[in-house]
Amino acid sequence: MILDTTYFLPLAQIAVDTDLLAAVAKKKADLQIDDISLSLISIFELQAKAAKLNIPSKSTVRAVDAIMSAFRVVPFYEQGVVEAAQRIRKTLSDYVDCIILATAIASKDDVVTEDSLVLEKKKKLFKEYELKVLSFSDLVST
Repeated sequence: MILDTTYFLPLAQIAVDTDLLAAVAKKKADLQIDDISLSLISIFELQAKAAKLNIPSKSTVRAVDAIMSAFRVVPFYEQGVVEAAQRIRKTLSDYVDCIILATAIASKDDVVTEDSLVLEKKKKLFKEYELKVLSFSDLVST
């Protein structure tokens, strides 16, 4: 399963309301840590967000190290990802989101996101790419 960048932000001490990794650790999510993957572009997004919020670089480096050692990180420059991202660009304007979705398509995985624009298009994404788009609430029992 490909997770959107949002779910990795807590590793860099950036608070989010939907801490999926904490829910997985507490066994409150219908997901195993071994099933989690992400696009390499999410590492860039995490770093950019941390810099914008003035998060200490040590925290960012620790987060990146943890991600790189614990999860499968899929390069965004592979042919299947590039091709799918360009097709998705007709549906979504944010190219970084296109890359994350394309990573899921190329990997034949589901994607988990809180992005409202992506969630609005989930039926279309499933119809056109057989991409199942989920959110935190789909995976976590409260």
